[in-house]
Amino acid sequence: MQTEAPRCQARKKQGGSCRSMAVKGKRVCRIHGGSKGSGAPKGPANGMYKHGHKTGEALELRKQVSRLLGILRPSDGEVI
Repeated sequence: MQTEAPRCQARKKQGGSCRSMAVKGKRVCRIHGGSKGSGAPKGPANGMYKHGHKTGEALELRKQVSRLLGILRPSDGEVI
């Protein structure tokens, strides 16, 4: 029984096509990178997670603080 599912378009080392079933919505099979996951998990779930100093949230907070300090500090050297 032959299925009409789309086939993987990746090339094998021997030169031929892989021809495994492609992941739904992708051009390649799960072996050749068609999986839904894309890399390691974010945050503490990742084994290499160290601290939150360089997270997007921390960087945004530091930018906001810097902007506020820029507003509060006079730019011409005056002392408030």
